[in-house]
Amino acid sequence: MSNNILKNFETLIDSGSRDEFLLRQIQLDHLPRHIAIIMDGNGRWAGRRNQPRIAGHRAGAEAVRATVETAARLGVGYLTLYAFSTENWKRPRLEVEALMGLLREFLRKEIRSLKQNNIRFQTIGREEALEQAVRRELDHARRETETNTGTVLTVALNYSGRTELTQACRALMLEVQNSGRNPDDINESDIVRHLYTAALPDPDLLIRTSGELRVSNFLLWQIAYSEIYVTETLWPDFRRASLFEAIIEYQKRERRYGGVNGANPGPLLAANMK
Repeated sequence: MSNNILKNFETLIDSGSRDEFLLRQIQLDHLPRHIAIIMDGNGRWAGRRNQPRIAGHRAGAEAVRATVETAARLGVGYLTLYAFSTENWKRPRLEVEALMGLLREFLRKEIRSLKQNNIRFQTIGREEALEQAVRRELDHARRETETNTGTVLTVALNYSGRTELTQACRALMLEVQNSGRNPDDINESDIVRHLYTAALPDPDLLIRTSGELRVSNFLLWQIAYSEIYVTETLWPDFRRASLFEAIIEYQKRERRYGGVNGANPGPLLAANMK
């Protein structure tokens, strides 16, 4: 464990605490380059406390804050959070409005922290469907952090993995038609170029909270070889130690990409591993 990493957390972690115990177990030369998280359990967290669902979402924002800062201090290159799916529009109107209000509030409050931690903010999904006030805050956050060189924080908003793949196929079809290219020459890399995540490596680690065993239409192409970690912890209770535990579990696994030890993972996978 590098002393520099310990210094990154010295104002946050007490000596002899469980957080320090877990942090010392992490192999810094074997960190997942890209972590994706399905943040689930806000409603159940609130229900168990006889509170309205929005209280769970507000508590979940604290988990986002802790997770983003922890990932940045560890030196994780990419962090992608599933914040709002296309299916979430089916929720009660007041809950959706409250969620959008929380998003705007979070962005306004966290800009300074994002800049201090050298985090670059971006989004994926069909942002054009969001209300104008939300889009303004998103644009502001992107502009304010666009020159940051540390962790890339990607928030999936109005996102659907199936929609992403459909749009990628449509764009690729038009490209092939306009170029006169032989469709038989289409390969996986061509599809990747048209995904929302074209500039990102595939996730090494997918975390799902609340114990649910499904991927919920999230990054369907990109998680083909991701290690999946499911925790019973509800998202509002997910904190620094929770992320440490997920990374430690990831580092115990042997990633073979369908092959055997020492096998060549192939050019596309190799590119995502760089």
